[in-house]
Amino acid sequence: MRGAPAIGVVAALGLVAAFARAGAPSRDAICAGIDRLAQARPTAVNLPWAMRRLRRVVDESPADGAALLDALADEAERILAEDQAMCAAIGRHGESLILDGARVLTHCNAGALATSGIGTALAPVYTAVAAGRRVSVIACETRPLLQGSRITAWELEQAGIPVTVCTDSMAASLMREGRVDLVIVGADRIAANGDVANKIGTYAHAVAARHHAIPFYVAAPSSSVDPDTRDGDAIPIEQRHADEVRRLGDRLLAPERVAVHNPAFDVTPAALVTAIVTERGVTRPPYRFAR
Repeated sequence: MRGAPAIGVVAALGLVAAFARAGAPSRDAICAGIDRLAQARPTAVNLPWAMRRLRRVVDESPADGAALLDALADEAERILAEDQAMCAAIGRHGESLILDGARVLTHCNAGALATSGIGTALAPVYTAVAAGRRVSVIACETRPLLQGSRITAWELEQAGIPVTVCTDSMAASLMREGRVDLVIVGADRIAANGDVANKIGTYAHAVAARHHAIPFYVAAPSSSVDPDTRDGDAIPIEQRHADEVRRLGDRLLAPERVAVHNPAFDVTPAALVTAIVTERGVTRPPYRFAR
């Protein structure tokens, strides 16, 4: 499963479905399941956020057995509905950032396949197109798992939106040539000061965009904002298996015993972020997210 908002939604629904098949689980078993899922992905904050909501239901409900599962199912359904509404709201708020004829560069996938709605980073694109604007997208391939070329490009092609795939290392050159008007990416976690964790490679695009005076926007649900994390240095970065870089399927791309550095995410400092779009609106610097 991938996509920070989708991970939270699917984890909530999946936990309820798994325990429903198990019969009448104890409160301790449910809590253990919630705690285990909450720790499964260290960088994206949406998963522990969704699990905290389920844990609150357990803690506050006097029910047990099937009645408790019903209460958890209701909360999971609310999380799903809120995620769909969140995507639509991000689209409405972010639409004004995309002018007619805009060429949008994005990284990784933050569209309909990463959420339960129309996406986060792609939501303003879909909304602008629905309003009659001509928009084209440059999808960075997003090494090493190629979410941009495999998922974003497929999704946009299915929607009839012009899309061009480029390697991650080509983005800065396209900016220098004046072929990018704005950058929109998603986020797995936003620190209290506005630092943003997103798929590895995002930081390089933000640096290049600043050098070329191109707006760099982050679109994410408010659940991705973590006011308990003071800045980007405090965000845990998930380290992935070396073979994601070393191999492409069964094909070896590097010496088999060579060391591999493979963080799944990087951190873009708030100073490089033009604005953050959530379902609550467009927030510009200085960023001070608090409880």
